[in-house]
Amino acid sequence: MLYVGLDVHVKHITICVLNKDGKLSKRHQLPNMDDVVQFLKTLPDRFEVCYEASTGYGYCYELLTPIASRVAVAHPGLLKLIFRSRQKNDRADAEKLAKLLFLDEVPTVHVPSEVVRSWRELILFRSKLIQNRTRSKNGIRSLLRSMGCRAPKEFGLWTKQGMEWLKQKELKQPMQILKRDILVEEIETLTRQIRIVETQLTRYSKDNIAVHQLQSIPGIGLRTAEAFVAFVDDPHRFANCKKVGAYFGLIPIQDQSGSTNRLGHITREGCSEVRHLVTEAVWQGIRYSPTIKAYYERIHRHEKDRRKIAIVATSHYLVRVMWAMLKNGTLWKEKKLAV
Repeated sequence: MLYVGLDVHVKHITICVLNKDGKLSKRHQLPNMDDVVQFLKTLPDRFEVCYEASTGYGYCYELLTPIASRVAVAHPGLLKLIFRSRQKNDRADAEKLAKLLFLDEVPTVHVPSEVVRSWRELILFRSKLIQNRTRSKNGIRSLLRSMGCRAPKEFGLWTKQGMEWLKQKELKQPMQILKRDILVEEIETLTRQIRIVETQLTRYSKDNIAVHQLQSIPGIGLRTAEAFVAFVDDPHRFANCKKVGAYFGLIPIQDQSGSTNRLGHITREGCSEVRHLVTEAVWQGIRYSPTIKAYYERIHRHEKDRRKIAIVATSHYLVRVMWAMLKNGTLWKEKKLAV
């Protein structure tokens, strides 16, 4: 068995091959992954491959899986903890990956299918479109404030009537007119694009049983459910519910030594979009679910300073419950007291 480490970059890929005893056998550098595949096919023995997760890691995985005995995609954050060397270059990185593979100590990441990766990408793309639209709306608000102008209270500024009022609003300066027209055009264009993306997401999720399961939770809508299902992918890959909370970065940073135990902010690892959507869903869950409300109030203890702590803790609780529902194939059940 041979052990291959790949340091993948846009312009070149560095290859390090170790023999069955873990000794350096070959080094090579090639311009793209197709050439790497051809090179690996010429190796005299079966081989395993390891590379670091980055943009395009799924594409590389699908190319390498048919020809390798095993493909290990390494977690970049955990690799930094393992290797703290001042000597960092492509050759050294490729060799380190190969050595970890030889020792069977690679901290791997889950590689979803191409369809799930595309699903995730579209969910994140929708989030970016919404952020851009929010930025344009804030630009409109800033423009109105600079002129001492207020939007009419009879209708919302972002409704059809409000947008029409904004277009017809008389402005004195040509530069203000130009800014207004561009921002309005951006908002209308982004709104149309968001609608197209959401239509595609809805079409894909409509027959997904897991998405419908999660929507049985009060406060969990289609967008939150689909994002959670897409990024969890296979619920059985998590050993327990604590791993799910850590995966989405909802556990606190811990600094414990002896009798001293300090807990800080949450780690914020994983997908920030899922964290954001679940946190927004918690506010609705508190309104409509006695179970979620009971859990929130138990943490909150009616103390003003614990409001944010309670929201994050309830988000963590909800993530664990959602994972358990997917794993066991169950629907939401209300309880008088939260577990």
